[in-house]
Amino acid sequence: MQLTTNTTAFIEQEIYSDFILRNLNDGLLGEQYYRNVADFGSGDTLNIPTIGSVTIQEGTENEAFTYNPIDTGRVTLSITDYVGDAWYVTDDIREDGTNIDALMAARSAESTRAIQENFETRFLAVCNAAQTNANANAVNGFAHRIASAVANDIFSTAHLVSMRLAFDKANVPMQGRVFIADPVVEATLNNLVTITNDVTPFASEILRSGMSAGMRFVGQLYGFDIILSNRLPTGTFGDGTETVAGGVANICMCVLDDQTKPVMAAWRRMPRVEGERNKDLRRDEFVVSARWGVGVQRVDTLGVIITSATAIA
Repeated sequence: MQLTTNTTAFIEQEIYSDFILRNLNDGLLGEQYYRNVADFGSGDTLNIPTIGSVTIQEGTENEAFTYNPIDTGRVTLSITDYVGDAWYVTDDIREDGTNIDALMAARSAESTRAIQENFETRFLAVCNAAQTNANANAVNGFAHRIASAVANDIFSTAHLVSMRLAFDKANVPMQGRVFIADPVVEATLNNLVTITNDVTPFASEILRSGMSAGMRFVGQLYGFDIILSNRLPTGTFGDGTETVAGGVANICMCVLDDQTKPVMAAWRRMPRVEGERNKDLRRDEFVVSARWGVGVQRVDTLGVIITSATAIA
């Protein structure tokens, strides 16, 4: 008579699944949010000329107009970021282990993902750093940097209304306006829609599935497509009037085309994995690396709304 109680030597003590549990990742901002500088294939720094506006003069009979030059300048872009990762797998673990090839494939994918997340974090940090902290960064007299003065520094739809007006006064196109917001802002927006309100089709969608679908809101608010990101800059920020400690810099921008996008970027080396055999140590070695630069090409199509990184309405 063989039972589980007297045949334990023939019972496998541990079973390992072929399924590998991976990290949960959110969506990444796509290339449409910055100008991909294709003409920066070599060199350290790219110089890009800029031109200003022209002021029209009043004319008088028999008098010459004044010859005025147009304002010119330049912005620069440099390859500043060089990141990578490296790992190896020994012959012993290949011989003794299970699903090692699947593990290595997952390791490679996670490395590339980490580089992409690093790029997005740098992209958003450059957006915030393009403005002067503790300053309104006004364009045509209207602030492009707004710090919340609401209780607990929470987000208010009035902030987005003010940024809409600032963009209008800066002649920013209505199309292509986006608001990259922290999920805490989304929670506040969700709380602003209740079943006692006049529920429009847009609000109905909000109530049914929440404000976000993936990393993008299901609609627009005051002309801005609202995108979610967990990689926005955090810290103590201000606009010259208000200061938010423990805040998050939510980014507004226009991405209609390459002329309106405030940020430019150049990939000198896209993430790629290379491998080789180390016969002396009896292992396979892998390296992934990437190089890029991120810079600001204009600030009039850029806005920052500073709110609490934790408090919601």
